[in-house]
Amino acid sequence: MSTFSGLNTAFTGLNAARQGLDVVGQNIANSGTKGYTRQRVSTAAAGSLTQIGPLVLSRAQVGQGVTVDGIARLGDVILDGRVRSSAATSGNLAVRSNALSSVEASLNEPSTTGISAQLNAFWSAWGDVSNRPGDEAPAGVLLQKATQLAGQIATGYSAVDSTWTDVRTKLDGMVAELNDAGTRVAALNGAIRDTLATGGSVNEMLDQRSALTSSIAALTGGTVRTLPDGTAEVLVGGNALVSGDVFRSVTVTGSNSLAGASGSPVTLEWTNRPGQSVAVESGEIAGSIAMLAAANGTGTGGAIAEAAAGYNAFATALANTVNAAHQAGATPSGATGLDFFAISATGPAALGLSVVPTGAAQIASGTPGAGGNNGSNAEAISQLGSAPNSPDSVWSAFVTKIGTTSKTALQQATLADSVTAAATAAQLANSSVDLDEENVNMLTFQKAYQGAARVMTAVDEMLDTLINHTGIVGR
Repeated sequence: MSTFSGLNTAFTGLNAARQGLDVVGQNIANSGTKGYTRQRVSTAAAGSLTQIGPLVLSRAQVGQGVTVDGIARLGDVILDGRVRSSAATSGNLAVRSNALSSVEASLNEPSTTGISAQLNAFWSAWGDVSNRPGDEAPAGVLLQKATQLAGQIATGYSAVDSTWTDVRTKLDGMVAELNDAGTRVAALNGAIRDTLATGGSVNEMLDQRSALTSSIAALTGGTVRTLPDGTAEVLVGGNALVSGDVFRSVTVTGSNSLAGASGSPVTLEWTNRPGQSVAVESGEIAGSIAMLAAANGTGTGGAIAEAAAGYNAFATALANTVNAAHQAGATPSGATGLDFFAISATGPAALGLSVVPTGAAQIASGTPGAGGNNGSNAEAISQLGSAPNSPDSVWSAFVTKIGTTSKTALQQATLADSVTAAATAAQLANSSVDLDEENVNMLTFQKAYQGAARVMTAVDEMLDTLINHTGIVGR
């Protein structure tokens, strides 16, 4: 074997050590970069191919050195997939929990200013009227408490309406984020495919694509499949959102208000195929669409719309219960059949609830025919709060249902968050940069570089002796 081959051996050692140091430097520089996956130089002993009949065998020969096969990205597709799936579940439950928490907060229960307290004050005011029928002072207090109660119901309903609008607005932002991430994944697919075709390294681009596909999974529950050419196909509901360098955008359709949700449900559709919905089954977008669904009359519709329907049902129950008793009574002047509450014929009952009487003369506080100073009917109305199927029991059942549903959603979201945190921790443990490890690797490559340099120096001295000093012995 030629002595000159020793120079090549030393050179390949220098090259491998230098590239190893470059990769170590890259890892250290990105130790704090979110989404970065550590890298390693892959090397192998250089060998020659020897053919014996139909077989091709590799035979290592001293002097050929080392080859750098590539720079490996030390990620784990299984751990990455686990992070995506857990993020999809966590995102879905988080949206539901946040929306229900807002609805629960609108109830303002228990408190001294909630509807329960307003109901107690309302029934108590009827008791005061029964003691002084026809007197403007207790009648004025009653009308004030009734107006406050109606206003409190309207405020609660408006808060639920605002929650629906907030979720709808955030849904538009989620879809815009999805379209942006999908566009970037498609662009990265094209760049990765072209770079691999020319033998380049795509590790940093893979990190970017992994972060984007994780975002898509959290939004839609999408799954990722890596193809032989290095591109990634992103599937949502079995349909390709991203395939190669092609991205199919999506759009939100349907009502922008709670009032129109029943007639124009909110859905996610393919932009290039109007009317064809995207089958999102998990993720934040699926959670938002589920929360924005209309009430269905059985209590299993969208949670926000069902809460709004609960306010309407309570307002209707309150008006019907009080009106039935009020119609059976008589005013001080003997008038009967009068309503105490009115509900607007248009719009939600919770917003259209109002008080009809304007003074003591219009309050049916007595029993018909018992005279103007009779307060027996007012006394009967004051007891309605404790009667079976009373407005108080309707409100209590509504509050209990919302509270239970909200607590359950919060517990599920918390559990899903812990699962996501565990999956993320496992992913980071595998792919994140360990500075202690990198320092050891840096010293290893440094010593390897120094050793290869000394080999090259030794070979150079040998060649100098061979070329310049051969044949001069004895002169």
